[in-house]
Amino acid sequence: MLEFVITMNKLTGIEEVEATNWMNEAARVAVKGLCLRAKCGSVVVKNGKMIGQGYNSPPQDNVENRMCDKDSCCCHAEWRAIIQALKENPNEIEGSQLYFTRVDDQGKLKKSGKPYCTVCSRLALDVGISYFVLWHEEGICSYPTNVYNLYSYQNSPKI
Repeated sequence: MLEFVITMNKLTGIEEVEATNWMNEAARVAVKGLCLRAKCGSVVVKNGKMIGQGYNSPPQDNVENRMCDKDSCCCHAEWRAIIQALKENPNEIEGSQLYFTRVDDQGKLKKSGKPYCTVCSRLALDVGISYFVLWHEEGICSYPTNVYNLYSYQNSPKI
């Protein structure tokens, strides 16, 4: 098991207000999701501007490609947000922040659990995203992406 101290920053003040706005935007994006398991949304932000957004859905938004009813998962919201940012704003992604959330059936934002998806954390780390932001029960927390990646490995389901 990996041993390390988790360093995350619970946002307060103006940072918390701005993060709340981006989380609400990610929730609006999540409503578009076509996954049968969960509705998730992500936005990638740089210098106060959204440069990518994504929701979880089967490849190409084609429900014929859906496998979420067969113990598999759709394309993650984070993947789609990162891909869009790379396509439309390739010079902006380095140093950006990724905001992730889930919504319930009524589109209301749900709090996040611990980081656990190593694919999303590695992809974010590989493209140069600086921070991964989640809204936990205790508040909105920003993780340096390298720490988020390590934490994802610690929390990922073991096969």
